[in-house]
Formats: sequence, C-alpha cells, structure tokens
Amino acid sequence: MATMTNPARSERLAYVAAAEEFGAHGATLCDPWDVAALSAHIVLRESRPDVAPGIMIPALAGRLERAQTELAGIDFAALVDRVRNGPPVWSPARLALVDDAVNLVEFYVHTEDIRRANGQEPRTLPADVERALGRTLKRLGVLMFRSSPVGVTLEPTGRTPYAVHPPTDLGEVHLAGPVGELLLAAYGRIRVARVEATGSQEAIAALSAADLGFGG
Repeated sequence: MATMTNPARSERLAYVAAAEEFGAHGATLCDPWDVAALSAHIVLRESRPDVAPGIMIPALAGRLERAQTELAGIDFAALVDRVRNGPPVWSPARLALVDDAVNLVEFYVHTEDIRRANGQEPRTLPADVERALGRTLKRLGVLMFRSSPVGVTLEPTGRTPYAVHPPTDLGEVHLAGPVGELLLAAYGRIRVARVEATGSQEAIAALSAADLGFGG
C-alpha cells in the first residue's frame, strides 16, 4: 500500500530532489543565494525561532545572515537531510494541517526557485498539491497582490476568474495559467511563470517589477 503524504510533505521531498540534483552551488532565483544558502534559509526558518524573525524584521537581519552563512557551509548532504527530516519535534508544523498551512507554498516556490533557475520546465503537480495550491491562492491572493501597482485578475486554468487587486491609474492585468504558475507570479516570479498576461505594456511591466508575496 502506498504511503500517503500531505501536500507540504510532497513538496518538501520535491525540494530535496531538486537540491540534490543541482548541488550546493546550483543557481536559484533567490540571488545571490545558491542552493546551499537557500536550504540553510529553510532550516533556520523552521528550527531557529531565535533568528528566524530576521526574515521579516530588518533590524534582526544581520544575525540571521550570519547564522545562514554558517549553516550553508556545513556538509551539503547533512544540510539537505535536515530539510528532508523537517522541523523539530516541538514544532507545530510536525502536524500535517499546520505543515500544509505554513510550508506548502514555501516549498513549492523554493523548489521552482531552483528548477527554473537551472532551465527546468514546469512540473506536472500531484492532484492533491495542485488543489491545495489553488485553495491557497484563492484564499490569500488579495494579500499576495496587496502591493501591486495595477489591478490584477487571476484566471486559473479550468476555474472561474477572480480579482485580487482593484484597477489603478496604471490599469489592470489579467493573468491566466495553471494555479502553480499563478502562484509563482504572486510571489514575484512572473518572469519565469508560465502565465499569459493581458494588459498594457506599462501595466505588465509595473506588475513584473512589483514586490509581491509574503517574503521568506
């Protein structure tokens, strides 16, 4: 009988596979981080509450950067094993529902940060992962696009379009494509996302340059 995994766990393992394929010094979209630095970021985010706030709080960023640099320098196989093994036993993210809530998008986006930076084509996502990403995008799209300088309407393949940001003086952009690709666009990866953008050149350029998503 096949072992059932939650969507976040599936994407964690996809991240590990990508990290192992391209190695410690493989490129990522999170420039200037290589795969080792990105993996260290993930480990610190879920296991070091003393430094993780530096992801969002500039005053604490220096401490986080030092910890990340140190961790990225350890044996790469051991670092990837820490990603594979997941958060510490005391973390609420050990529970599948919490894991999906806080880690599904993290691992999907960062897996693609590695793959797309190394010229890989989009994956065919497991059905449960695609459904979960679709629910997340529908639920949090307004927050993800809150900094958009233009109006945004999302058109997921096979689903009803919905607006996530009202039109502005710059106009509006319609983004159409699979939910995973729209999610990459929502996290500022519109240049690598396989989406169809409809709108004026000015509006599309402004959206492409916007700081979207939640960071981290």
